Amino acid sequence: MFLMRKSIATAGLALAAGLSLSGCATEDYVDQHIATVNDRITQLEARVGQVDQTAQAANATAQQAASAAQNANQRLDALTARVDALEQQLASKRPRN
Repeated sequence: MFLMRKSIATAGLALAAGLSLSGCATEDYVDQHIATVNDRITQLEARVGQVDQTAQAANATAQQAASAAQNANQRLDALTARVDALEQQLASKRPRN
């Protein structure tokens, strides 16, 4: 009988210890951690916004460069025709000597 009481007491003590160690998080604890996560999210959103602005500026610069290159190619094509015509004129002339 003594062993049975001791065993019940030990089981009760173990149960009480287990329940006391598994306590729930307090509202303040949860709020503090949520605030920390929200701050990190806000910082990340700001960085993403900066990267997006940089990407848009780079895209605009690339479009301007592409436009300038296309313009240069058009001018080169026009000059190539003129140079070809001049070369044909020079080839058809007889030397002066």
